Amino acid sequence: MKRLSAWLVIMACLLYACAAPEGPKPNGEMTTTVKRVVDGDTFEIATGEKVRLIGVDTPETVKPNHPVEPYGKEASNFTKELLTGQEVRLVFDVEPHDRYKRLLAYVYLMDGTFVNEKLVKEGYARIMTIPPNVAKADVFLEAEREAREHNRGLWGLELSNGKAESKNGNAASKNGANSSKDKASESKDKASDSNEKTGQPKNSAGETNNQNTEQAETPPAGKLIKGNINSKGDKIYHVPGSRNYDQTKAEVWFATEEEAQAAGYRAPKR
Repeated sequence: MKRLSAWLVIMACLLYACAAPEGPKPNGEMTTTVKRVVDGDTFEIATGEKVRLIGVDTPETVKPNHPVEPYGKEASNFTKELLTGQEVRLVFDVEPHDRYKRLLAYVYLMDGTFVNEKLVKEGYARIMTIPPNVAKADVFLEAEREAREHNRGLWGLELSNGKAESKNGNAASKNGANSSKDKASESKDKASDSNEKTGQPKNSAGETNNQNTEQAETPPAGKLIKGNINSKGDKIYHVPGSRNYDQTKAEVWFATEEEAQAAGYRAPKR
């Protein structure tokens, strides 16, 4: 009787093991339904698991103790309209999960629409390449180039902000022209005092040459990604809209994340 019970237990375990669904495997895929969208690049599926889109990064909208980033709501709403309630195919790369236990996937609608690429091409996301999940890196790079060239979404927003700043700067320059002339002599005297204290070089007119500093903070045309080397010697790049972008002083500028990575820079740890 005991032997029969033992066999029954063994058979039950084997049947359970065979019936239990397999977890996601590297380079595998699965079909599921989107239950809800968390933000522009993250959603929850019917099993309760969260899925993070590989290779793309939309502006933050729900990050704790972090303000909503420019164009974040637009990106989130776009993904909600595109995915909520939809059946999707998840395709995995080398690593099916991230450190937060979220599934990492390339997402396809049943009509074949490649969601990750669409977000980048429409200007709702920037590329964010994190090895070893790089199977579609070239696809995303081309999509971002197209979005930048046509000033779509995020890229159009940055262009608009640049024009607004330029108009404001021109108005301020005109309004302050007379005042600047009146204070020219005083400014030279102060600059001279400052040079004696700081040891900064003077130009041929006897004025401090601050052009290098100004140029360092003014991005070249088409290059908005800041490269910086921290106190530990780590080379880190920051894309527009990221958490530390505004506070970071650019030592070098890049047009794409791939260009930054090729130069030995990495993205900040999230």
